[in-house]
Amino acid sequence: MTERTYETLTYEVDDEGIATITLSRPEAMNAFTVQMHEELVDVFGHVSGDDDAKVVIVTGAGRAFCAGMDLSREGNVFGIDEEQVVTPADIQERPDDPELVDGIRDTGGKVSLAIFRCTKPVIAAINGAAVGIGATMPCAMDFRLASSSARIGFVFGRLGIVPEAASSWFLPRVVGLESALELFYTAEIRTAQEMHDIGYLRSVHEPDELMPAARELARRLVAGRSPVSTALMRWMVYRGSAATHPFDAHAVESIAMQQTSMGDGKEGVAAFLAKREPDFTARASQMPDFVPWDSRDEIVP
Repeated sequence: MTERTYETLTYEVDDEGIATITLSRPEAMNAFTVQMHEELVDVFGHVSGDDDAKVVIVTGAGRAFCAGMDLSREGNVFGIDEEQVVTPADIQERPDDPELVDGIRDTGGKVSLAIFRCTKPVIAAINGAAVGIGATMPCAMDFRLASSSARIGFVFGRLGIVPEAASSWFLPRVVGLESALELFYTAEIRTAQEMHDIGYLRSVHEPDELMPAARELARRLVAGRSPVSTALMRWMVYRGSAATHPFDAHAVESIAMQQTSMGDGKEGVAAFLAKREPDFTARASQMPDFVPWDSRDEIVP
């Protein structure tokens, strides 16, 4: 098992290639801080280059997943510089400007973008309270499982602020436009079953069955699979969801098929014909040259 040391979270990779990121501020119900954002951005960047990690599970220590932003911080609790006067265009044009990165760009959004860039499947195992950033951050993950005791809320309207963590992009793609607006407008805290019924959660489990279920799903996603194939599928689906014409998907799939057919694809076909398990050797840390396809993927968080 490999580990990586942080102050607000833990990172471990077991012998099956399952990486577990555990938000670890249990005394504060794993409330989100500027430091936690920095460590999450770092760990997801590390995951993509860690070939021992094939799939990621994110959960919380103690009784909560993440109880939202830690509101005990002095000054602007969201870590925002109130003196700067900027526009969205400024962020688009100068995304790596240190003053904007540290003073204006949303901390939760930087975490979601780090998850979006990740080359490994990401599973949220929501073990308890998940409100604010605790509800929006999982929107950027591929699957969301929850304990039957979990309570989930997009409570921004109660605080007089707006959704963050790029959730206005992710959540409608998860639950649909109408349900996303209802969750945002009402700012209600919902049960896990209610969130399952609208499509936010893949499944609901008894508390002691949550992590076993997440691990079983993790195994199904990556056992005997090519890491490069999996990484490309993840990127293709997320980027394709915003394409304006299927030809965009056709163009990307054509190059991805060419590249994979020259690599692990040969081994996969040989294994299929020989009726044996494949021995894939390509690494997600060494992706084909044509990716990433968008220069924004290289933006400094």
